[in-house]
Amino acid sequence: MGIESDHLVYEYLSRVGDLAAQRQLSSGDRMRLVSGLRDEIDRRRAKYEPDTPAAVRGILERIGTPEEVLDTVGAAGRGAAAPAVPAFPAVPTQRTAEDLPRDAPQNVPQNVPPHLAGLDELGPSGGAEPDWWSLSPGGSGRGRGPQVEGFAGGIEIPDLFGEEAEEERAAKEKREAAKDPAAGPAAAAGGLVRFLRDRREKKKAAAPEGEPRPRPHAFLVLAAVLLLAGALTGYWPLLGAGALVAYASRVLGPRERKWVLLGLPVAVFTLAMLWLWGRAAGNWGTPIPSDRIGPTFQSLWPTLARTAGALTAAYLLWRARRR
Repeated sequence: MGIESDHLVYEYLSRVGDLAAQRQLSSGDRMRLVSGLRDEIDRRRAKYEPDTPAAVRGILERIGTPEEVLDTVGAAGRGAAAPAVPAFPAVPTQRTAEDLPRDAPQNVPQNVPPHLAGLDELGPSGGAEPDWWSLSPGGSGRGRGPQVEGFAGGIEIPDLFGEEAEEERAAKEKREAAKDPAAGPAAAAGGLVRFLRDRREKKKAAAPEGEPRPRPHAFLVLAAVLLLAGALTGYWPLLGAGALVAYASRVLGPRERKWVLLGLPVAVFTLAMLWLWGRAAGNWGTPIPSDRIGPTFQSLWPTLARTAGALTAAYLLWRARRR
């Protein structure tokens, strides 16, 4: 039994139930009407192998539209004569055993096709009604579901067609990609972009809000500014003031203070001496005569000091942003 065939049956029964509710049929009549229709459809579907949507459409066309079914039921109900109400005396009198009412034979409802049966044949609509689960003893039971008293029409099974809709959408995308080969890479690229964007949004939503970034240390920032100004202008008092401010700061530990104020300048001058030694040995350019090494080193002092100041300022700025 295919999903599409069941969908046709459920849609037909839903329309019948909605139309019956609009025409103000009682809940019991609506329930019996839909149950009888379902049994009749299942009985006729059992004759078809395989069960195809075309066969189901033919069965529904032979039964008639929901309007025709409701018109037939309404005409049969109007043609039935209303039972006469017995007249009872206003004052109760003593009754004999012969006057006592006898139990009337119970009419068991039969599964007659609802489009051929009237409301009088379907059973009384008021008073005590039989239990709803015992109304349809026959039938194949195919497509049955729990019924609730007060059924107002409409059958909704959202989970039944979700998988089919996804399969149809995937098949449609494959057909479109096959028709337009150039659209395949573009669609794949678009899908990749959507996947990356969704993953980034999920990460942002899942990540907790970070703590606000702390403010940098004022002393270290001041020392870095003084050292950088001295390195750019070559003004020695600015370099000395920056070194003193960095040394007076309590942010740097003893070892870090020695590394900043002594280690970096010593490393710069050591590299300069290695460069001069290599030049004297004939490497890295034109050889420098031995009697010119001293004057050359003295001429490099301002440049080396400014380089050491700039490196120290950069380190202090980086250190000021860390707590």
